[in-house]
Amino acid sequence: MKYLNTLDFARGLDSKDPLKKFRKQFLFPKHNGKEALYFTGNSLGLQPASVQKYVNIELEDWAKYAVEGHFDARNPWYSYHEMFAEPMAKLIGAKPEEVVAMNQLTVNLHLMMVSFYRPDKKRYKILCESNAFPSDQYALQTHVQSHRLNPDKTLIEIAPRKGENLVRKEDILKAISDNGKELALVMIGGVNYLTGQVIDMPTITKAAHKVGAYAAFDLAHAAGNIELSLHDWDVDFAVWCTYKYFNSGPGGVAGAFIHQKHIKNQKLPRFAGWWAYDKKTRFQMNREFVPMKTAEGWQLSNAPVLSMAAYKASLDIFTEAGGMQPLCKKSKLLTGYLEFIIDELNKKMKGKKLKLEIITPADPAQRGCQLSIIAHGMGRDFYNTLTKNGVFCDWRNPNVVRLAPVPLYNSFEDVWQFGQTVEKVLKLK
Repeated sequence: MKYLNTLDFARGLDSKDPLKKFRKQFLFPKHNGKEALYFTGNSLGLQPASVQKYVNIELEDWAKYAVEGHFDARNPWYSYHEMFAEPMAKLIGAKPEEVVAMNQLTVNLHLMMVSFYRPDKKRYKILCESNAFPSDQYALQTHVQSHRLNPDKTLIEIAPRKGENLVRKEDILKAISDNGKELALVMIGGVNYLTGQVIDMPTITKAAHKVGAYAAFDLAHAAGNIELSLHDWDVDFAVWCTYKYFNSGPGGVAGAFIHQKHIKNQKLPRFAGWWAYDKKTRFQMNREFVPMKTAEGWQLSNAPVLSMAAYKASLDIFTEAGGMQPLCKKSKLLTGYLEFIIDELNKKMKGKKLKLEIITPADPAQRGCQLSIIAHGMGRDFYNTLTKNGVFCDWRNPNVVRLAPVPLYNSFEDVWQFGQTVEKVLKLK
């Protein structure tokens, strides 16, 4: 598509957008009495307007039924988490029995590693990103240490080549091949949090399996952002949070995927909890642990109903929108328009020793809706001034600005207005 840097063009695209009605189903922060330009869905998604209604239903049933709400509430709490399996599975390309909403992302990562990271003298190494989100790095380091192994000798960290910002797929594949006999687990972010680069998950999974290692992914920045096919890709396990693109609210319940080939294997070691016990006999209170033969068999505790009600509000919107395919179709156009606007800004910066360098891949197949930008010649004051002018974006030291135009609630006019705000802030007009 040939983009134009005009308000009429942006509004024209919005008028033809089949998803435009969903914007009104979210609550935007205000700036000078108007909706702010919100591009931080990659950190915290906006609140669905229906959240209050969904949470109030559970509060009303708590008041009415008390403990009997576990069975008599409109959405019985005993089986509350079961409502999430089918919609989550559709959004990440899985079977309902392969997914479960539970805990937080890093908790789930540790729980999955109990089952899928069983190092021995020959096979003990983990391949990961050097610039993974810190929580992943801490989880891997401490889990390795719990096995009395040295992280420096156990973790193989893949970094971008000198002078580059993105990890090359061939470098990942070479590291898998070179360490194949010692490799136990490949655990990489499906979308890199800093650069927005989408990793080739199916190819990496095949390579890991070829050498006898498990393949796993942190989908914090992928779930709800890009199309996934975890079951068909044969991924062993994956974990993700839901407060970013899935709009579940701060600290919202996370998700986990365990492939069908593993869920019935009761010999897999795991940390057990009562809520993972076979629900047919759970109340017999037997001493021997018998897990459910689904992803639910990795649960520890009962569902945090009030928090999950907010997540349900968002999932229902995703279902109404038709799932990831139409969202990703718009995302490519919307992110492409942001890329175009940034290019237009750079044309006006020539001679000013300023530049907004996009480090996210230019290929739409290698990115979601996030664009990460190095603000050359500009310090944090640039980000602070954008914030003061009603632009919600994200800063990562030393000089990276992250922008995520989310297709569910952002508009093309938002993107155009962002360009106008940057022109004002940098005095380019």
